[in-house]
Amino acid sequence: MTSENLRDVVRGRVLLPGDSGFAEASGAWTVGVPQPVSAVVEAEDAADVAALVRHARDAGLTIAAQPSGHGASGDVEGVILLRTGRLDGVEVDPAARVARVGAGARWGRVLAETGAHGLAGLAGSSPVVSVGGFVAGGGLSWFSRAHGWAADSVRAFEVVDAGGEQVRVTAESDADLFWALRGGGGDFALITAVELELFPLPLLYGGRLVWPGERTGEVFEAFRQVTAGAPGELSVWVNRVQPPPPAPAIVTMDVTYLGSEEEARDLLAPFEKIGGVLSDNRSIMDVARLGGIADEPVDPSPALPRAELLTGVDDAVLEALTSEPVAPLLNLHVRHLGGALAKADPAGGAGGAVAEPYLLNLLGLRLPGLAEAVPASQEEIVRRLGERVSGRKPYTFLVPSEDAAQAFPAETLTRLREIKKSRDPGQVFRANFPVLG
Repeated sequence: MTSENLRDVVRGRVLLPGDSGFAEASGAWTVGVPQPVSAVVEAEDAADVAALVRHARDAGLTIAAQPSGHGASGDVEGVILLRTGRLDGVEVDPAARVARVGAGARWGRVLAETGAHGLAGLAGSSPVVSVGGFVAGGGLSWFSRAHGWAADSVRAFEVVDAGGEQVRVTAESDADLFWALRGGGGDFALITAVELELFPLPLLYGGRLVWPGERTGEVFEAFRQVTAGAPGELSVWVNRVQPPPPAPAIVTMDVTYLGSEEEARDLLAPFEKIGGVLSDNRSIMDVARLGGIADEPVDPSPALPRAELLTGVDDAVLEALTSEPVAPLLNLHVRHLGGALAKADPAGGAGGAVAEPYLLNLLGLRLPGLAEAVPASQEEIVRRLGERVSGRKPYTFLVPSEDAAQAFPAETLTRLREIKKSRDPGQVFRANFPVLG
């Protein structure tokens, strides 16, 4: 493969090793995850993607699509890295409550466009994650307790299949592929656009409460109380945060509620009773501000995360999560799941139902001096939690050294593998975490 033949194939920018800008263009969102790709192609449009796929099919090459590099595993040696960031169109039909969104469009922009019509899509915590990658992996949204996986809101996919054809995929046109694309990852076709169902958003209350670290026990106990009977409209996350020294540890509560402030404060009453609040920015808010609640980085960072699903938050779990300092981790995060996620129809998408009511994310930084301490701390916390860790992980929370088998029940993985073999027998596509391993 040469720069000349790839540049003859597509109209978008092509970068090869040694080209100026190649290192930056080929990088993962998580700084430090290597991406030893043979080329980077920044597709101009869906026709460009189709031309690239035909070229890869005929030449026996493999393509890994990454709009922004989120969720990279590093398993891309020798492949062509496809960037779809230019496929970022957003078209909203407020009457039909539907949006057609390019695969490379980021959630912050989508929410701004839909919010202008009093509508919202099922966005996650970050405004800079691409819609295509998010829904392909299922997509845990702030609103998933009320509306399920983000992938459940997809009504149609526009894709390029392994033969290089542009195809519109729906439940009626191709039930198996539609099912796999809704949460099974990027192994089956290259998504160029999605058609999303939107939901009305008359009121959205949200924000963050912050306390000093010594309030951790009270905050986590309030979290247990509130989430024990929370309606689907309420999503509550808690975080133990250890900023870089000499800053002191803090504990936070992040929330969204699909309703009024008065109703939200009633539901959050155990938190309201905790003194020593350092800051409180909760309010009725525009959905375009949703990505600011969790205050996640909007630029690549050397994150070193580990996620687990928890079967509950009993006394032993609270003890394991609160009894020791957060350091060397940066953040210990617990998210309430349940609601519509627990009732998801396995026939609707590969994500299926999530029986576990809580998600734990243990985040450190991939920095000198922490390369061994962070994984050791994560492992020790998981050891203390014991059987309360289920072993399953949401697909989009997988990290290097993990694989798709940890994200899906055996019967789901078997079906995904069968679809992969039938739709992409030449292995033209490689997901961040391939279903075939």
